[in-house]
Amino acid sequence: MTSKEPEGEHPSVTLFRQYLRIRTVQPEPDYGAAVPFLEDQAHQLALSCQKVEVAPGYVVTVLTWPGTNPTLSSILLNSHTDVVPVFKEHWSHDPFEAFKDPEGYIYARGAQDMKCVSIQYLEAVRRLKAEGHRFPRTIHMTFVPDEEVGGHQGMELFVQRPEFQALRAGFALDEGLANPTEAFTVFYSERSPWWVRITCTGRPGHGSRFIEDTAAEKLAFEQQLQAWCQAAGEGITFEFAQKWMEPRVTSTDDSDPWWAAFSSVCKDMNLTLEPEIFPAATDSRYIRAVGIPALGFSPMNRTPVLLHDHDERLHEAVFLRGIDIYTRLLPALASVPALPGNR
Repeated sequence: MTSKEPEGEHPSVTLFRQYLRIRTVQPEPDYGAAVPFLEDQAHQLALSCQKVEVAPGYVVTVLTWPGTNPTLSSILLNSHTDVVPVFKEHWSHDPFEAFKDPEGYIYARGAQDMKCVSIQYLEAVRRLKAEGHRFPRTIHMTFVPDEEVGGHQGMELFVQRPEFQALRAGFALDEGLANPTEAFTVFYSERSPWWVRITCTGRPGHGSRFIEDTAAEKLAFEQQLQAWCQAAGEGITFEFAQKWMEPRVTSTDDSDPWWAAFSSVCKDMNLTLEPEIFPAATDSRYIRAVGIPALGFSPMNRTPVLLHDHDERLHEAVFLRGIDIYTRLLPALASVPALPGNR
């Protein structure tokens, strides 16, 4: 890609802005442009690149840095490639220009959710490889589609595939949220989403008429979905677009080797952690459901929470510090000694 950036910009920021310009925006994300971008990064980093088409047109891209001990389970660094829709009239700048203002704020859809983390993974690996490091555990970076609309044609399918099983993941990192304070939020579980599609029919007519049995009248909701439909009478049905019933919790006890490795790095870097349950849902739920502990972590402090918002933005200094943090986290996680069951 041709860079539009001025001389002197950090190359990691330049790469970040290039990735932000790829219009992987729902409901018609350009995955066809994102995959070659990631393949090019794999080539530059001398990493293997596997493309797994989990559904027609939905490709999971896996970049792998082999460890020195293949008997150990691997570290999975997950991020999603799609972003939510935009309403350009409410933005100060084109949401796919990746405009950087004089203060260093980068405006773009995906700046926080979560193309920043994707590039931070890549740049941390780039730095560690350039320094000649190798670690016992293999590190896989997975870039998945479809997360913003439920992950049904992304991670939900991928975790059931033999290609995922072959990764032998023992621990995963995925997305978190910004924190406006000095602290960093880390998520060890999340809510269980229920997305309900209700079909309601009734007698039509102009709103000025007093018509009985209208669809709107039937949707004056009761206590429970089933009770609503039964009480409403004939002509109303519902189905779940998503119904998650497998909430899992990742340990944040100091005795847990994964948490100990993660939290000790943060302590050494004087980072204050605030463990929480994620207020929505991410692909971590699918990872945890197949028995893999996962933490949601996007290293953005002193940053307003702007995911899905107009003028989503991230300061380049916060982005670059996130690379520093992952550069410290990855060696610690990929060097966790063998656990019971070779995990």
